[in-house]
Amino acid sequence: MALEDYPRPSVTADVIIFTLRGNDLQVLLIRRKYPPFEGMWAIPGGFVGISESLEEAARRELEEEAGVRDVYLEQLYTFGDPGRDPRGRVITVAYFALVPAAAISPRAGDDAAEARWWSVVHLPPLAFDHVGILAYALKRLRYKLEYTAVGFELLPEVFTLSELQAAYEIILGEKLDKRNFRRKILRAEVIEETGQTRTGEGRPARLYRFRDDVVAEVKTRRLFP
Repeated sequence: MALEDYPRPSVTADVIIFTLRGNDLQVLLIRRKYPPFEGMWAIPGGFVGISESLEEAARRELEEEAGVRDVYLEQLYTFGDPGRDPRGRVITVAYFALVPAAAISPRAGDDAAEARWWSVVHLPPLAFDHVGILAYALKRLRYKLEYTAVGFELLPEVFTLSELQAAYEIILGEKLDKRNFRRKILRAEVIEETGQTRTGEGRPARLYRFRDDVVAEVKTRRLFP
């Protein structure tokens, strides 16, 4: 059969961006300026142009709607429930990114009324099927945190072991045994000492950084029980 014999669904690209702010895991959302779901909060994203790659569309929409550029993106999943968009048959390819809080300052772009960070445990009502998309992204993030070195995408350049453990506990939503965490993270050989310390209450704390030859997708031994 010929290509024109098949209906052509539209394709969108959505981008979930997580960060750690204070003691909270947060996600970047935009408040929609136009129908459908005008005035509701949503994941930044939009339609893919006929001459664009999926990633090009994701980056363009992220800048247009949230004023964000130059972040690492990873393709997450494709969502294609026939009823997910009231405008018609729309398939979305979701991306997600992890950034340190100081790396970007979101602002509403031309296609959004507002852009801001929201706690993943205190989300507003969301447009489309974005509740499910965010739940899937959080599940994937927690899985990757256990088996890869993805945590360095969320942290500043240098950090203490206590700060690293706190970040992992916030994302996983559970407490980790201090001695067990430190033994396993050091055995995984994804971080190294900087030779510097940070002075605070008690003894000076050693500062660490992720090794230059470590990337987020390198598989490590599972760090947590």
